[in-house]
Amino acid sequence: MSGKQNKEEKIVKLKLDIIFKRIFGNENNKAIITKFISDLLEIPHNKIRKIYIKNVELTPKYLEKKFSRLDIRLDVDGRIVNVEIQVNSQPDFRERTLFYWSSIFSNELNKKEEYKNLKETICINIINFNLFHSPVYHSHFKILEKDRHEVLSDKFSIHFFELKKIKKYKQNKPMEDWLNLINAEKEKDLMALETATNIPEVKDVIVKLRELSADEQVREEALAREMRLHDEASAIKSSRREGLRKGLEKGRREGRAEGINKMIEIMREQGYSEDQIKKILGAIN
Repeated sequence: MSGKQNKEEKIVKLKLDIIFKRIFGNENNKAIITKFISDLLEIPHNKIRKIYIKNVELTPKYLEKKFSRLDIRLDVDGRIVNVEIQVNSQPDFRERTLFYWSSIFSNELNKKEEYKNLKETICINIINFNLFHSPVYHSHFKILEKDRHEVLSDKFSIHFFELKKIKKYKQNKPMEDWLNLINAEKEKDLMALETATNIPEVKDVIVKLRELSADEQVREEALAREMRLHDEASAIKSSRREGLRKGLEKGRREGRAEGINKMIEIMREQGYSEDQIKKILGAIN
């Protein structure tokens, strides 16, 4: 970005998968990736000895897809780390994450190896929608015994970072600087973070985002990608509306009370929050 910076000018969004992949899937940015993983997982920087980046090509076929996922695989000091950015809400996202974690975990074992050689597998999900009822933006899941809270295995770890729950610059935690950076949509957001952060690697990414935002081809690709993701979101919303319509029709046949209960069940299955459900019920009562 050259000349005087316009605070209200839109930037290419780091939460957009193709932009995230350009920075965190670039072999030349290993210092940035190392610091990012260290701060998100809150593990010492010196524990991350090697990072191998896989599956980060930005092919024309990838850019044309509406329904796709970002998949960056890292081998961090003997641990397998997978990072995913997901912009649009998906009702089965929890189950999909479990399935994907299990696939990574099991595929790392060669046929003749013992089970004890399975590596700790960590999935990081950075999501642009609310998945849990808790106001806390970071959820870390382990496998625990129900009453004793004893850990079954330290090789299972799934993290969720819900971007919509981030409150800017409140707790002064390094992970919040990275998440606010991913959340940035305008130049003023970058300028505020640039002043607030003391993490050199965050400032390096800010510079790179400005460079990408000044590149006309990158901006066109980002716009095209956003339009495709918008199409995906519209398709999902349309499917939800159809599901609600069918629920209401069935409710009219089976009785109002039972129908409302059925509609609530359908809304929960499709990922509606309790607040959204209350508003919809209030509108039809």
